[in-house]
Amino acid sequence: MPRPLNVGLVGGGRGAFIAQPHQKAIHFDGTRRVVAGALFPDSKIALEEAAKWPYPITGYGSYDEMIGAQKTLPEDQKLDYILIVTPNHVHFDPAMKAIKAGIPVFCEKPLTVNLKEANALVRAVRARNIPFGVAHTYLGHWTSRLSRYIVRAGLLGEVRWVDSYYLQGWLATKVEATGAQGAVWRTNPKTAGGSGCGGDIGTHALMQLRYVTGLEVAQVSAQLETFVEGRLLDDHFTIYCKLSNGSKALVRATQIAIGHKNDLGIEINGTKGTLRWRQEDPECLTIHLSNQPDRVYWRGAVTPGDGFLPKDVPASLMAEPTIPSGHPEAFHDAFARLHRCFEEDVRKYQAGAAFKCDGAKYANIEDGWTGIAFIDACVKSSKKKGAWTTMPKPI
Repeated sequence: MPRPLNVGLVGGGRGAFIAQPHQKAIHFDGTRRVVAGALFPDSKIALEEAAKWPYPITGYGSYDEMIGAQKTLPEDQKLDYILIVTPNHVHFDPAMKAIKAGIPVFCEKPLTVNLKEANALVRAVRARNIPFGVAHTYLGHWTSRLSRYIVRAGLLGEVRWVDSYYLQGWLATKVEATGAQGAVWRTNPKTAGGSGCGGDIGTHALMQLRYVTGLEVAQVSAQLETFVEGRLLDDHFTIYCKLSNGSKALVRATQIAIGHKNDLGIEINGTKGTLRWRQEDPECLTIHLSNQPDRVYWRGAVTPGDGFLPKDVPASLMAEPTIPSGHPEAFHDAFARLHRCFEEDVRKYQAGAAFKCDGAKYANIEDGWTGIAFIDACVKSSKKKGAWTTMPKPI
């Protein structure tokens, strides 16, 4: 039996939220484990945080030290991939250094803070043919994958309209003024990039649209708005889109909608029917067909050949649920599914075998680039009062 993969964290100290679901998901299957971390920008604090980690890990004062140390470690102690869970402005440098060291990377979204950095990472990943994943969490829900199959198989007909959204309310007041760690860096252009709400959660709504439908955004008419006085970045993000098949979409996000928590959802209207899905109710999706009762599909209780789904639903998709229906999978399970799929490609990479980071099971480097290109186009459009703006050409 192969040894568990060794994972190193970049970021995650001082109570950083996103590191915790990731590290729990890494340990889900017993085939991956966190063994090291450069957990904070200050080297002293980084080592202190490593010493306080819930289980023993090797602490490093910086990610440069952690990456550099791999040269002299025994093979069974070297890192098999690194996980970057820092604020946005600290994604590019450790990712590039890991790539150059031949270490696969799993990185939180958005990929970088600007298109120049995103371009450089894409070129580096392609030049070295190395696994690179972007942590768009909600692709890990099994119902997201079933939704993708339904739409891409044409079961809804041709896509006419998509409403993809992510609604939150936690920044309805100037929380950053209280010093709250997560709010401070997300509302600072130097650490978050050109868009606050759009970069933080609008990219999730975009990724859900692209992943499920297979369509790309061709042009945007954008309104980036700031409702909280004195805030430096948008807290409300509304984008009208022209899609690659000629249809239209709305990609919208807000962080000032009191009452909404992590309300990510998507509705897809096709010529034959409609699909609805919400991540706050992730165990099911609903299909609406003309003059028929609504169909609700629950994870773990899907029957191919039921009059809507064909008999030949891919066996690989049907095999993915990890627990019986009625025992809910949730946020940590979605993360685990992404890491599980990334592990497959890392092991193939290490064995010198062919692998395909094609975006089918986790967001890849090109998906990360598209998120940054989308933000770039939206910022430009908004500055021109919503003028139609063409997406940058893929490199």
